[in-house]
Amino acid sequence: MVKYPKIIMLMAADAIIINISYITAYLLCFEFRIAGVFQEFFSVYADNIFMITLIKVFVFSLFGLYQKLWRYASSDEILKILGAALIANFAVITFLSLTRQQMPRSVYIIACVFDCVLIGGLRFLFRIAWDWRGHSSVGIRLGSFEFIRDKATRVMLVGSGNAGASIIKEIKNHPEQKKRVVVAVDDDPVKRGRRILGVKIGGDHAKIKEIARKYGVDEIIIAIPSANREEMQEIAGECSKTGCKLKILPAFIDLINEKVSVNALRDVDIEDLLSRDTVKVNLEEISGYTKGRIVMVTGGGGSIGSELCRQIGKFSPRKLVAVDIYENTLFELTNEIKEKYPLLEFEAVIASVRNRERMEEVFLKYAPHVVFHAAAHKHVPLMEMNPKEAVINNILGSKNLIDLADMYAVEKFVMISTDKAVNPVNVMGATKRAAEMILQKKSETSKTCCYATVRFGNVLGSNGSVVPVFKKQIANGGPVTVTHEEITRYFMTVPEAVQLVIQAGAMAKGGEIFILDMGDPVNIKSLAENLIRLSGFIPYEDIDVVMTGLRPGEKLYEELSFAEEEASKTGHEKIFIGKLSVPSESLKNILNGNGGIESEIMDKLQRMTDDEVKEWLHSIVPNYTISEKKSEESELNDERWVKNSV
Repeated sequence: MVKYPKIIMLMAADAIIINISYITAYLLCFEFRIAGVFQEFFSVYADNIFMITLIKVFVFSLFGLYQKLWRYASSDEILKILGAALIANFAVITFLSLTRQQMPRSVYIIACVFDCVLIGGLRFLFRIAWDWRGHSSVGIRLGSFEFIRDKATRVMLVGSGNAGASIIKEIKNHPEQKKRVVVAVDDDPVKRGRRILGVKIGGDHAKIKEIARKYGVDEIIIAIPSANREEMQEIAGECSKTGCKLKILPAFIDLINEKVSVNALRDVDIEDLLSRDTVKVNLEEISGYTKGRIVMVTGGGGSIGSELCRQIGKFSPRKLVAVDIYENTLFELTNEIKEKYPLLEFEAVIASVRNRERMEEVFLKYAPHVVFHAAAHKHVPLMEMNPKEAVINNILGSKNLIDLADMYAVEKFVMISTDKAVNPVNVMGATKRAAEMILQKKSETSKTCCYATVRFGNVLGSNGSVVPVFKKQIANGGPVTVTHEEITRYFMTVPEAVQLVIQAGAMAKGGEIFILDMGDPVNIKSLAENLIRLSGFIPYEDIDVVMTGLRPGEKLYEELSFAEEEASKTGHEKIFIGKLSVPSESLKNILNGNGGIESEIMDKLQRMTDDEVKEWLHSIVPNYTISEKKSEESELNDERWVKNSV
């Protein structure tokens, strides 16, 4: 049984080509006059036909002509074939010279030329045959009319540079992907109307929708890895209007690392449509205060807390302690951290920040140097319906940690806050505002701990955030629910949020509220429409977008700072510092209490109705505007929204 039948067949084909080359060379050399001198010189070839064939096939083998996958043959192989033919003919001349034989010089030259042409031609026939096989039916186009439509996914390529050329080659080399690049677009006017590897460049990105319709495009690949966020947003926005599935080449560094391939492509995420470039910080430079230290993260199993643990783990803390009340996410984080950082001493602690005695045990046992406080109830509609829980967790829980950080000489304490704490109109925002003021007041009196707050907007992809809710609704066939046509929100990614938190810890001198310049706010209706398009559907045709009305406690527009805060610049161009006013008299009563005040407030809360809790919360945070009571219709919308998002 032959182990490599294809190689044997290729060797046999080359043997035939070699002998055809010599016979043709003789015929051309002697002008097809077979008698006389021809017979005399031809006998040299005829007597050595076996050795000549064997020598050439052996040399071809040394050059790897039988190890190459010729269905991927390209122009680079021409040089290899040329070199192999020259060396093989030189080897034949050497062999005949050693045996005192010779053929006419012109025969050597002509045979070598024929070797190159015929052997090279055979290899490229493999490539043509494979390309033909990869497309079960080839499209025939006359102008904008196509007579035969192939079965492959029809791809438009955005960008016709080196990355674009590499993607075209990769798609041609992987027919199992069942894709075919039918057209490209490029903003370079010199390239328009020309072709890249046989693919026509039909116009610039402004005509993407028109070109996609003309060529019947099913999928668009954005292959401009050097594009900045603003350019990517504009291009992806145009692509999303087509209803085609979108893919993107991740980053320019992949070109350097020669990772440009079909497998390197990823779906275009909603993050690609953010109206600003990603905020960058030098984590190596700013994270020195965590190296060799004991670091505690509350809410460690949540979106922000778990990402904090991942990034802090890079900088070799002496010990990393993640605290959370929810054991499932903490269990998953423990496995991930131990796998990613096997040498890191990691502790998972099941505890609630609401329980002061339990948290005091944790502080006493681990004696943290740095605390990142990310534990909080953050879901606006749920907290509006459960104000007591919001107060207990977000205010009293934060106060527990703030007090314990001072008592146990924590060096740095960084608390996560939200833009909803600015002129709050909901319970969640008001409780976070109260926590901000508690932290700032404690910062004025603490002699051991440096306190700081980080305030930012919505985090893309975090638990309970709008994008996962929209994706779930799209997966269920819609509709996608938006509360108001004009509602806008600021957005950032989870890694950005965490980097800002770590940056704040490095900058903190005591009492600051760090605010991120998050660019322009995003219209939620447009966000929903873009997400539908990115999912390969057409808004209002395939998936509907329905306005449900503002929920109690929901603003049309979020703010990042108060007018009186007078935010000042920092050493980072995207980060500002706000200073808050003094706390209210009602809040001072809470601040002046120690362990006992929490139990007094707990008892008081249990005797209150939800409306009374909100009134009490207003007395603590005077600029909190209590939402009007729900109508039956708004209650129904609120319950539906919560059901879909939890």
